[in-house]
Amino acid sequence: MKDQAIVERVIEEVTREVLLRLTQTGNVETGSGTGCNCSDGTCVQDCAENVERVVQAGAGRLTSTLGVLPKNDEIARFIDHTLLKPDASQDQIAQLCYEARTYHFASVCVNPTQVKLCAQLLKGSGVDVCTVVGFPLGATPAAVKAYETQQAIRDGATEIDMVINVGALKSRDYNVLFEDIGTVVRSAHAGDALVKVIIEAALLTDEEKVIACQLSKASGADFVKTSTGFGPGGATVADVALMRRVVGANIGVKAAGGVRSYSDAQDMIAAGATRIGASAGVSIVGEARG
Repeated sequence: MKDQAIVERVIEEVTREVLLRLTQTGNVETGSGTGCNCSDGTCVQDCAENVERVVQAGAGRLTSTLGVLPKNDEIARFIDHTLLKPDASQDQIAQLCYEARTYHFASVCVNPTQVKLCAQLLKGSGVDVCTVVGFPLGATPAAVKAYETQQAIRDGATEIDMVINVGALKSRDYNVLFEDIGTVVRSAHAGDALVKVIIEAALLTDEEKVIACQLSKASGADFVKTSTGFGPGGATVADVALMRRVVGANIGVKAAGGVRSYSDAQDMIAAGATRIGASAGVSIVGEARG
């Protein structure tokens, strides 16, 4: 009954706010040009000059650095270095992990059968192991996604990127979708792993994107993510900005699919992304250094 009440509250919020959100114009608020509003000079949302100091102090995620562009090598800590091709070999996975160690990416993102190898190769590196659940269609039962999550964590995953049940969303079966997301979130959090919820934005209307993000937030997800990279389209600045407006500043937004250059990554971060999923991570860091 508690879950039902949460779903009803979220739907009520969506009904009340979606038209307003969809008609908003202008850029996402970034704090740039407005001056610092903090009293002690330690904020990272408005004080761009403090971002480097915060990262050097050990911050792994800067979910409050909305719109603040990273400098040089800092971009690497925003990137999930990704290889999700079905024919990826162990040699290619080893190369991915070597690059992740070398450039200090936030994580590697691989298919579930490659998690154990990555965990071994990245032990002690500070690079997380991310894997995908219900991938790429999202059309598996919630219980199966929960089992995938638990197995991945046993193998060494610390981040779970799950694909939502898009059909449930299209059918407006929000109870099923809420449980679909919540089941994975509970399983992941029980194993001290975080969850990024892939909404596959290219398949959705703007109203559906808002609802998916609201339900993800209500379910306790740590991030919402634009795309699998295997759908009809990848991340767009407009989708990232909309998702950020919906979820607010307290959870992450991951832009994935089609982010191939430093310029692309900067655009996504300026729109509100706090994580970038990319197979071109090495190239992006190289451009940033250059």
